[in-house]
Amino acid sequence: MEPNHATPSPGLPKADEDMCEMDVFDAVVDGATLLISLCGLLGNGAVLWLLGCRIRRNPITVYVLNLAVADSTFLLFTLTSALLYLLNNLSCFTPPLLTFRLLLLLSLLTHNMGMYLLTAISIERCASAFCSGRTHFHRPQHLSAVVCALLWALSIAVIAMVTSLCLSHQLEQCRLALIAMYILNFLIFAPSMVIANVILLIKVLCRSRRCQSVRIYIVIFLTVLFFLLFGVPLSVWNFRQHFISAPEQHQVAFLLACINSSVNPFIYLLVGGGRRHCSLAALQVSYQRVFEEQGDDGVGSDNSVMRTLSPAP
Repeated sequence: MEPNHATPSPGLPKADEDMCEMDVFDAVVDGATLLISLCGLLGNGAVLWLLGCRIRRNPITVYVLNLAVADSTFLLFTLTSALLYLLNNLSCFTPPLLTFRLLLLLSLLTHNMGMYLLTAISIERCASAFCSGRTHFHRPQHLSAVVCALLWALSIAVIAMVTSLCLSHQLEQCRLALIAMYILNFLIFAPSMVIANVILLIKVLCRSRRCQSVRIYIVIFLTVLFFLLFGVPLSVWNFRQHFISAPEQHQVAFLLACINSSVNPFIYLLVGGGRRHCSLAALQVSYQRVFEEQGDDGVGSDNSVMRTLSPAP
């Protein structure tokens, strides 16, 4: 397929018997993608279980739970796509091309959602860092849930528009839909996320040395940093496929995106100080240290960690 074709496609599988030769590099990349996706699904599954069932819900955990759902869904789609490409590479099994296109579009949906959620988390924590205690208590109780619902609706609407126009071969309208998506991602959400995190970084550097008060800011900063390093290349690759005649290895872009979607649970663990122990209780304590309810000044209490581990009366 030509790079400037309007239908999103991660590249054509090998359908010609004469071209049925194993590409060692692609096979290695697809195999690595499978392994990383499996590890990422386990990590995000632990996040969903701990934050959903074992740790007290608060505005930050609502965002993180939705981010774990988006990352897990992306990893499922990517794992399926990598498995199909690996089978195609090793045995010349050729699934319908429509399958790859749908998997790519569904992957972009959850990939975009991850960007939207990171932007919302960054902006909210940036605003909270400069709000007084009185302002903190006026925050609507279900604001995080409402924001997440709106972001899911936005992500689904964007991909639905791109899918309906591109798969129906309305080339000009498809290009306009893709341009609108990239404007939304690169000119609105990405800059807002970066600016908010620069402000948060300055806030962290100016605070005292109390570790507990800056854990959540460190987590947000590292999560966004990994997204910029490993998540953005997928969007850049997809943009180049449709607007620049420069074909690239799509497997590498998806491998990097899988790393981004898999690394967050390990960031929470390391920042929470649980890297020395591998038990489930230590993992729960680490996550509680990061995501526990915070006071007016953003500082949590270690006592809440003990309350979480204490049996209910």
